[in-house]
Amino acid sequence: NPYILATLLFGLGLGTTITFASSHWLLAWMGLEINTLAIIPLMAQHHHPRAVEATTKYFLTQATAAAMLLFASTTNAWLTGQWDIQQMSHPFPLTLITLALALKIGLAPMHTWLPEVLQGLDLTTGLVLSTWQKLAPFALLLQIQNVNPTILVTLGLASTLVGGWGGLNQTQLRKVLAYSSIAHLGWMILILQYSPSLTLLALLTYFVMTFSTFLVFKLNKSTSINALAISWTKAPILTSLTPLVLLSLGGLPPLTGFMPKWLILQELAKQDLAPLATLAALSALLSLYFYLRISYAMTLTMSPNNLTGVTPWRFSSPQLTLPLAIATSATISLL
Repeated sequence: NPYILATLLFGLGLGTTITFASSHWLLAWMGLEINTLAIIPLMAQHHHPRAVEATTKYFLTQATAAAMLLFASTTNAWLTGQWDIQQMSHPFPLTLITLALALKIGLAPMHTWLPEVLQGLDLTTGLVLSTWQKLAPFALLLQIQNVNPTILVTLGLASTLVGGWGGLNQTQLRKVLAYSSIAHLGWMILILQYSPSLTLLALLTYFVMTFSTFLVFKLNKSTSINALAISWTKAPILTSLTPLVLLSLGGLPPLTGFMPKWLILQELAKQDLAPLATLAALSALLSLYFYLRISYAMTLTMSPNNLTGVTPWRFSSPQLTLPLAIATSATISLL
């Protein structure tokens, strides 16, 4: 029903906007709750057992994180007597809130729900989950000061490593994208303390790249690496561009994804954190391996030449092509 869909999408937007606009912890928490409640029917709309399971897992983790956040902000009000987001001073609620937000966006070691949930969704809802749902918690993370840098650096480094290792033996594209999301979030959290504007830049480029990747897979109607092997017959031009999109996600030089990584490594080196920068750069190599594997499956293997695979392509809907063109060109040449 279009009315219900419009209401849910409005709820998604409203929740995030409320969190953006609030300086009071209760309002911020309320925005996050509205956000969660709006996406749950979208996730369970295909009444498939897998989708329902993913929705339940998502609901439980988000409810846990929201409860933690509420508890931490109440504790903060109890200890310091004020509810303002920007003026957090006590270390205990600060740590608790950071962990709650990390659970919300799926940073390692609180990441295990993300691949499971993403695997049960269709690609459109998966895209919303990977991009829009990260905005509100990120706005809160950017606003709280005085967090112990060790916590953020540990979360960030763990995420880049887990995002690299986790995606290595996956054959399901949505799980690979989930691990890629964890790794990118790790990069953003690493630099959060030292340069918030760089975090925002990394978030923005990640959004563009993820958007184009999801759209490519949606256009190919493929959810596993095997399904990608026959995509050459379906869409030759798109298939030849896809490796560039994937390598941009991996962060190779002439492409867009290289920019935030380069700047982040430079900033970390400026802060005398060269070992940390080295570790982060090496963990990016892990992610690069599975992006290369997908590119290999798509373009460097001979596709079976079957005519039945081509037929649905000729009658496919043209509504995806414009956003796909914009997103892909941005992913490849925005640098």
